[in-house]
Amino acid sequence: MISLAVYHPQIPQNTGTLLRLASCLGVHVDLIRPFGFIFNDTKLKRAGMDYIQTADYEVIDSFEIFLEKYQNRRIIAMEANNVSVAHNGFRYQDGDILMVGSEHYGFFPEDLSRCSAMVKIPMVKGRRSINMAISAAIVLSEAMSQLNIFPEL
Repeated sequence: MISLAVYHPQIPQNTGTLLRLASCLGVHVDLIRPFGFIFNDTKLKRAGMDYIQTADYEVIDSFEIFLEKYQNRRIIAMEANNVSVAHNGFRYQDGDILMVGSEHYGFFPEDLSRCSAMVKIPMVKGRRSINMAISAAIVLSEAMSQLNIFPEL
């Protein structure tokens, strides 16, 4: 099954939104520390609503622990810079982990280099990035469409 990972989330509203998305689509989420907020933040709860209680997620203490846990799975980083593979031109596989970076700095280069692949959402020239939660939804939707794994209507 496809899953999501959030690398060093900084904005509680984005994390809450991703947990809500994951709950609605039946997708697991790994939240990789450090966070830029306290996990029981009111803004996190407001964005995630009661979906946080039904979301399948795990808090992981470091990127090293995350890599060790998922050493046999592909980690696909969503990156806005220096990537030539469009998210909709990439071939996703069952078991892929789609990872979004920190809202403030993306990924540390040494961690990004340890991912299996990187994809980019094509954007209008001159734009820096799309909101992290929206980016995750766009790429997750493409992967789920390719694999035909959306929940039943």
